[in-house]
Amino acid sequence: MCGITGWVSYGRDLRGENRTLRAMTDTMTRRGPDDEGLWTSEHAALGHRRLAIIDLPGGHQPMIHRRLDGTEAVIVYSGETYNFRELRGVIGGDFRTSSDTEVVLRAHEKWGENAVPQLNGMFAYALWDTATEELLLVRDRLGVKPLYYLETEDGVLFGSEPKAILANSLASKNVGIDGLRRLLGFVADPSNAVFDGMKEVPPGHVVRVTAHGAHEVKYWGLDDHEHTHDLDTTIRTVRELLDDTASRQLIADVPLCTLLSGGLDSSALTALAAGRLAAEGTGPVRSFAVDFVGYADNFVADGLRDAPDTKFVQDVAQHVASDHRDIVLSNDDLLDPVHRAAVLAARDYPGLGDMDTSLYLLFKAVREQSTVALSGESADEVFGGYADFHDPNVVAADTFPWLAGSMAQGRDTTSPFSLDLQRQLDMEGYYENEYRRALAEVPRRPGDEGLEARMREISYLYLTRFLPLLLERKDRMSMAVGLEVRVPFCDHRLVQYVFGTPWAFKTFDGREKSLLRAATADLLPQSVVQRVKSPYPSTQDPQYSMTILQELGAVLDDSNAPIAALLDRTGVEKILGAQNDPHARHAAERVVGINSWLADHTISL
Repeated sequence: MCGITGWVSYGRDLRGENRTLRAMTDTMTRRGPDDEGLWTSEHAALGHRRLAIIDLPGGHQPMIHRRLDGTEAVIVYSGETYNFRELRGVIGGDFRTSSDTEVVLRAHEKWGENAVPQLNGMFAYALWDTATEELLLVRDRLGVKPLYYLETEDGVLFGSEPKAILANSLASKNVGIDGLRRLLGFVADPSNAVFDGMKEVPPGHVVRVTAHGAHEVKYWGLDDHEHTHDLDTTIRTVRELLDDTASRQLIADVPLCTLLSGGLDSSALTALAAGRLAAEGTGPVRSFAVDFVGYADNFVADGLRDAPDTKFVQDVAQHVASDHRDIVLSNDDLLDPVHRAAVLAARDYPGLGDMDTSLYLLFKAVREQSTVALSGESADEVFGGYADFHDPNVVAADTFPWLAGSMAQGRDTTSPFSLDLQRQLDMEGYYENEYRRALAEVPRRPGDEGLEARMREISYLYLTRFLPLLLERKDRMSMAVGLEVRVPFCDHRLVQYVFGTPWAFKTFDGREKSLLRAATADLLPQSVVQRVKSPYPSTQDPQYSMTILQELGAVLDDSNAPIAALLDRTGVEKILGAQNDPHARHAAERVVGINSWLADHTISL
């Protein structure tokens, strides 16, 4: 795992731009604390920060392949290619290192762009060819690893995070109305990276940069072929895919652990890892869970969570004999301005309040003992775990299901923003446009209709418009402390296989995530097998909410607050009056976060 950045300019000589390149690279020191590398040529400059995971002494980047004619291929790479050992055997010849980066570089030398579909992993990389003076920006199929780019008058800027691009004077910290829509709306859109003109390389795409501009080329996407396996074969195939991907993702030359919530996803992953490490004689598996002071004793069930995680975490840890540690956080931890500032800096724009801060602090504690962690992220999107998949009213709603789910739960839609800003944002129209655009992408089977077709639409929406938001959050919070988080449920073979299975298979036992439960039940304690889906925890401490609302009140009373001109006093006062409403707290966190962002990061609206 690493941070990459670079600059391509066909109109200037970049060999004298080392200071700017270093400034771009230095923004990602936390992503890559172990090593740094810079490379410049007349029209390309590449920077790299390294977190050493595989081949600790031999994986320095930028990595260069020199051809017999004197031309070079130069790569800066972030992530992991899990099948690099198999590819090494297919490519043949002598390798200078044992790193996966060299395998990717040599694969391009052998197959050109046809190398990309052969990679199994989470990756984002840039490849510059001095012979053609072309740049390739490549991102993995599900978008696990981030990669942003900004077209300039004569080339492109790119980076693992927006901050790397913003360190170049050709980029600006301007945020227009489209950027605000992306910031305030919970819908992933790679064509809109908040800052004016900035985009993400879409998942499953290559961006080819030449003197004629940047062009996106799709190399992978979900398809919908007929599923020919019966239920028993399907369950067995899911288990085989899980065994294989877990095995691949346990490869590392540094300490490794799992993130354990006590839910089906993370518990199954922890059990698979424990079994594999035991078979290799390298166990026990380390596991970590997040908790809050007094959370279990004072827990109150709500529409999302019916029980605290603690008991289920303990059951799994005992069942698989993991070396387990709970990371218990207090209000002081969550409200510490240093921690909140670190989270905002890592995100580049405001995120999810205490759920970001607690994840950051969890990862910070994990990093003290491990460099790689396995996470159960994406199992809900792949296997149909969210309540929205199983609510007939949400399924029938003609919008994104998670937005329909919010309305179904009766959340107050009071806006803290001025009527003028609300009219400009037109969030209802924004959601409608994005929804129609997403639906147009869904692969269709001839003659397919009814519930089966609709559930495939909902699965596609979750995988392409919701999951990327969670992956982005996980990447930023983990890389802010130099921790690599792997997500085995994002293996594209598993995602594609399950996406194509009939909805009746995914709910054959009348429950959510039927296939995953059936495929892994033999590994788990019954308490977890029977547990209902529960999302990542959020503190319920009323004092935390009170403090956030007090901060919102201070922002409202400060006429010089950067966000003041955007607010509606009546709307904010209504939020302030809803002291026991968690949704009001989240709205307050959003306003306070945006105000800090504008003040501390010199953002121009």
